[in-house]
Amino acid sequence: MRVLVMQDVSEAGLAELEGHELVRGSDPAGFDAAVCYLVDRIDESFLATPGLRAVATVSVGLDHIDLAAADRHTIPIAYTPDVLTEATADLTFALLLAAARRLGEAERHVRAGRWTEWSFDLLLGTDVFGKTLAVIGAGRIGKAVARRAEGFSMNVVMAGRDRAQLEHALSVADFVAVTVPLSDETRHLIGAPELALMKPGAILVNSSRGPVVDEHALAEALRSGHLGGAGLDVFEREPQVDPLLLECENAVLVPHIGSATRETREGMARLACRGLAQILTGERPPNLANPEVWDRWAARWSA
Repeated sequence: MRVLVMQDVSEAGLAELEGHELVRGSDPAGFDAAVCYLVDRIDESFLATPGLRAVATVSVGLDHIDLAAADRHTIPIAYTPDVLTEATADLTFALLLAAARRLGEAERHVRAGRWTEWSFDLLLGTDVFGKTLAVIGAGRIGKAVARRAEGFSMNVVMAGRDRAQLEHALSVADFVAVTVPLSDETRHLIGAPELALMKPGAILVNSSRGPVVDEHALAEALRSGHLGGAGLDVFEREPQVDPLLLECENAVLVPHIGSATRETREGMARLACRGLAQILTGERPPNLANPEVWDRWAARWSA
């Protein structure tokens, strides 16, 4: 079968699709299946392509895929749960530490040649050990972040989308880690009112999806001095970043690298492509994002 490969995929991942014709491109016309990433828009028109049987995404996030359209067109979606959990949790905690100890500012200080002598109050940060961490999103990644916090004797408060629970967590936390998936309900879950609830000097880290946090409101909270810092791996309009946020020296900004380890990215590629290969042979894979379509799909393509 012909498989559209929309972005570069590791050789180990593509090996899972051995025996199929693999073509790099963006137009799904004439293809039986496609492999995409979170930067690819898999919308109604894409999923309505005649003859398209399945899609695999090398991601755990699904906000780039119109899942309702996938259901209407009976297109199973293979994705990559679990495999990137630990790498993303590592990066989340790295951002927390970097923001707390002002590592971005410190490195820029050294590289600019401004470090000419030691001083008692040079780039003073804040302790992490023993502080309170609010984890917004109690899924796999949120729980993995909480496990890391235990090693720093942090008091961990878990919260979801429940308003009272969220407000309490924000108000008591010294650090806030946002790990909740993006949905209509979580878009701008953390906006100006929520940021105002946070303690003066608190630090916010976002490793979920950019639109979960109102980026402009965050920049204003940082510029005003209400928040002590931020660590961001994701942004509202990637790869664009709000100009006000770029001006905030107390923000550690990295380019969506939560899963960017060799081991994790290769594991993601293998899992996504293996799932797609299983679908194309009529075998239900364990990593279906929309398992409710499977029986309809099987009835259609095995007939």
